Amino acid sequence: MDDPGQRLKRVRERLNLRYRDVEDASLRIAERRKSDEFIVALSRLSDIENKGTVPSIYRLYSLCAIYRLDLLEVLQWYGVDSSHLPADASTVEVDRTHTIGFQPADHAEVQVPLRLDPGINIDKTTYLSRMIQRWGRLPLMLLNGLDIRAHRYAYIGNDDWSMYPLIQPGSLVQIDDTKRRIVMTGWTNEFERPIYFFETREAFACGWCHLEDNRLVLQPHPASMCSPRIFKYPEEIDVIGQVVGVAMRFDPSRRRQSALREL
Repeated sequence: MDDPGQRLKRVRERLNLRYRDVEDASLRIAERRKSDEFIVALSRLSDIENKGTVPSIYRLYSLCAIYRLDLLEVLQWYGVDSSHLPADASTVEVDRTHTIGFQPADHAEVQVPLRLDPGINIDKTTYLSRMIQRWGRLPLMLLNGLDIRAHRYAYIGNDDWSMYPLIQPGSLVQIDDTKRRIVMTGWTNEFERPIYFFETREAFACGWCHLEDNRLVLQPHPASMCSPRIFKYPEEIDVIGQVVGVAMRFDPSRRRQSALREL
C-alpha cells in the first residue's frame, strides 16, 4: 500500500499547491473553526509527507478540506476503516444497556442471499442455508460484523409455536453447525439451555432435547402448549447445529389470534 503521506503529497502537487499555500489555507480554516489545532504548519506538512508522521484529526480535517478529499477515505489510507466500527464494537462487551450511534455508510458492503428457492414455504420451519441459490453484496454496514457464510440460517415457520415465547413463529435463527453434540447439563435456567435445530425424515424442527441411549426427545417450551416428540437417534433425526442467534418480532396478538382459530 502507498504511504499515506506520499499520497497526500501527490494530491497537493496535482493541485499545484505549495507548502505555504496549504499553511495559509489551514489558517483560514482554523480561524473559521476558532481553534489553532486546525493549522498545518510548513514543518508539520513536510513531516507528514516525507517522514510518515500521522496528522492529528484536526490537521487531517484541514488537509481533506483543502485537497477536496473525503475524510473517511483518507482515514482508510491510514488503516482506519470506519465501516468496521460495528464489527469491532461487537467484540467489546458493555454491561450497561445503551443506544448505538453508528450510521450506515454508502460504501459499506456485506454478503447477503440475493435469491432463494422459489419453492420455499414460509408456514413451515425451513433450513434457509439450503434454500439460498445465489449470494451477493449489499451496502448494509450494520451487518458487517456477521460472518454470514460461517454460520447456517433457518426460518421458523409461521405455524411453528414449539419454542414460543423464546422463539416466535416467523423468526430467523442463526445456527452454529460445529456445535452438534447434545449437551445434557450445565445450565441453570431456560435462557442458558441449548436450543438445537434438527432435521427429521419429514421436516425441520427447533427446540430443546433430551437424549437417552438411542432415544431423542424433542422438547417444546412449556408455554407453547405443544407436545414432546420422540425419535430414534440417529436413524430418524439429525442434529444440524445449535441455535446461537435469533431475530424476531414481538407480536403477542398473533398467539391470541392463533388460539382463537384453534377454538
